[in-house]
Amino acid sequence: MVKSVDEYLALLKKELAGSDPAVIQDALADAEEHLRMALAQAGSGNASAPQAEVFSAIAEKYGSPQEIAAAYRQMEARLPAGLGRTMHASHRSLPHRFFGVVADPRAWGALLFLFLSLVTGIIYFWWTVFGLSISVATLVLVIGLPLLVLFLLSIRGIAFVEGRLVEALLGVRMPRRRMFFDDTTGFWRKIKELFTQRITWTALLYCILKLGLGIAYAFVFGFLFGLSIYLIALPITVWAFQMPAYVVLGDTEYLATDWSIPLFFILGVLLLPATMHLVRLVGRGHGALAKAMLVSKHD
Repeated sequence: MVKSVDEYLALLKKELAGSDPAVIQDALADAEEHLRMALAQAGSGNASAPQAEVFSAIAEKYGSPQEIAAAYRQMEARLPAGLGRTMHASHRSLPHRFFGVVADPRAWGALLFLFLSLVTGIIYFWWTVFGLSISVATLVLVIGLPLLVLFLLSIRGIAFVEGRLVEALLGVRMPRRRMFFDDTTGFWRKIKELFTQRITWTALLYCILKLGLGIAYAFVFGFLFGLSIYLIALPITVWAFQMPAYVVLGDTEYLATDWSIPLFFILGVLLLPATMHLVRLVGRGHGALAKAMLVSKHD
């Protein structure tokens, strides 16, 4: 018989071992919120009953850890993360797989995320620098600690929002609900948990790193897409509009000639899907980084 919330959560975590960390975080948050709220309501209505017996009845009604773990696994099998439900057929030919990336929603979702990273990176970095500056500067005052706590809570909120973007556009399973804070544990214990949980500080670091990543993504992929479009458009700009076209190789600038324009056109046609493949690869890498830094390791 399970006698406490902590014991129930430990058993549920054990049953979910091997599952996606985001799934485990959601399952533990759901269970803890439900059980603690039900225990608080039952305790206020029946103060004479032993807490272990009250909790046992609540846990039995909610479901055993084995049942809850099985339910979450079934739900995850039916609801893949974001664009992850789009799959490539392994029997396709090599040219089909190479050029077919331009019709892959995952590649376009990753492209949108990578370009949005510059905007979100600026917002996250500005808020992090501003919040840290104000919080640290006022620590010697009475309002310093409350400001620091509010700032760290906002970072946790940013981590949740970023996780939703990652799942929607990159197809990487991220937490779908906020982590639960128990109101019955007391103010100072909640403050201690906020400062000691790993995810608070990794999320803070992620907000700082996101600006540099966003700048790199915008520069690299802006250049590659601009170059591919320029090369593809060469026949139109040169032959239709009689505009001179120049190609820079190293430190030398060459005027594109009639015989070289078809070659540059083919190069542009190949560069575009190659860039989309790179976008999808970088998107998977960023998704792995986000999962490592924005998902709780149940510390």
